[in-house]
Amino acid sequence: MSRIDKTFQTLGAQGRKALIPFVTAGFPYADVTPELMHAMVAGGADVIELGVPFSDPSADGPVIQKAGDKALAFGIGMVQVLDMVRDFRRTNNSTPVVLMGYANPVERYDQKHTAPGVSSAFVRDAAAAGVDGVLIVDYPPEECEAFAADLRVHDMDLIFLLAPTSTDARMAQVARVASGYVYYVSLKGVTGSGALDTNAVEAMLPRIRRHISVPVGVGFGIRDAETARTISRVADAVVIGSKIIQLIENQPRDKVAHTAQQFLSEIRSALDS
Repeated sequence: MSRIDKTFQTLGAQGRKALIPFVTAGFPYADVTPELMHAMVAGGADVIELGVPFSDPSADGPVIQKAGDKALAFGIGMVQVLDMVRDFRRTNNSTPVVLMGYANPVERYDQKHTAPGVSSAFVRDAAAAGVDGVLIVDYPPEECEAFAADLRVHDMDLIFLLAPTSTDARMAQVARVASGYVYYVSLKGVTGSGALDTNAVEAMLPRIRRHISVPVGVGFGIRDAETARTISRVADAVVIGSKIIQLIENQPRDKVAHTAQQFLSEIRSALDS
């Protein structure tokens, strides 16, 4: 059983919902990420989504694109991201970490590091670093069954996005390979865009659950405690990214972790109320 499965199982037994914050690795300072991850756990995070910087992020809005550009300027790539996870794991062996990003950094890592007889250096090294799941935006479910199987051998989950436009056939395809949880993108558009229609989310989730047996997290557009609480009534998890990036973007180095922790503490209180 993966750490993600254990986390959702424990939360379910407690009647609680998962809080999943997203931050871009290496933002807003190259060396702040492990400290920031610990602060988010202290603020109530149950799972951490760690964005892998990439130059052409098709699903990210301007806020996360800007964060990724800054991290890239610092020289942050997959090697550095895995180092950050290793650092976090020195004192936290329980909170699941999900790498979120795009196919190019994963496949480039494999090209550079995979030796003969090794199916995927990325999977091997991510597992050794302490990664629990991978969400690759541009990996369609019908083309990555072998990748999903390789991850499962290493107790890692492959997480997929679903959208308001997802068909029943697409949901069935995702159900065959997804594990850990699925991430329902509540808006048509990129991260940080538009206003969240909570009624539409409430109407969509029963349809998703007819096909999907793993927990369902909802993200894109959750920016405050009240919206998070509303979504948590129907979802298994709430995912918050762009708002955290905005809050920490202009903070001095010594205020970044505290700012994120304080914000997440408010969300956690709302989810548990």
